[in-house]
Amino acid sequence: MKTLLADDHPLMREGVRLVLSQLEPPVEIIDAHDYPSLFAQAAGHADLDLALVDLNMPGFVGFQGISQFRNRFPDIPLVVLSASESSHDIRSALEAGALGYIPKAAPASEMLAALRQVLAGDIYVPVCLGNSNGGLHTVAPADFAALQHSGLTARQLEVARLLAQGCANKAIGGMLAMSEGTVKVHMAAIFKAFGVSNRTEAVLEIQRLMQKP
Repeated sequence: MKTLLADDHPLMREGVRLVLSQLEPPVEIIDAHDYPSLFAQAAGHADLDLALVDLNMPGFVGFQGISQFRNRFPDIPLVVLSASESSHDIRSALEAGALGYIPKAAPASEMLAALRQVLAGDIYVPVCLGNSNGGLHTVAPADFAALQHSGLTARQLEVARLLAQGCANKAIGGMLAMSEGTVKVHMAAIFKAFGVSNRTEAVLEIQRLMQKP
């Protein structure tokens, strides 16, 4: 597996390398230290399986670099690695096209779980970050009232709650005692109810509804 690791701090890259070495199959890591080198390395390695990218690097302001990467390399899954745990930054990264967001303060086990989830085709959203700012949060059963008019069944609401927490289909199936196939059927109904086409859009829509007064 070939991974593009972009961070402007060499010590940070070395630390992440140690974590990535625990992934299977063995990881070949390509380094980048800013957005220009990130784009150059991505263009030179068409067989990349993943890009793990620091949010704030020289070359672009804000989330423009993430958006530009997704526009130029739409087939390469991109995960943001950032010191920020701001709910605004998490949401903005997902809206810019990232398939996951990992705080640099997260333990190695969380980083590995997040990367495996993204590589399996899901998205990863940190759970319970940014509550004090009214941002991304765990959707509790008491919050279901905000979704009652979405047309979802009680079971679909349970799936939506776990989806908003960043759970993969397999994890949702395990927690709700249903097969992955059944989870996918419920997920399709959720996408249709919210008028979205993928997991990222669904998570963002659920979070938007949760914040309505």
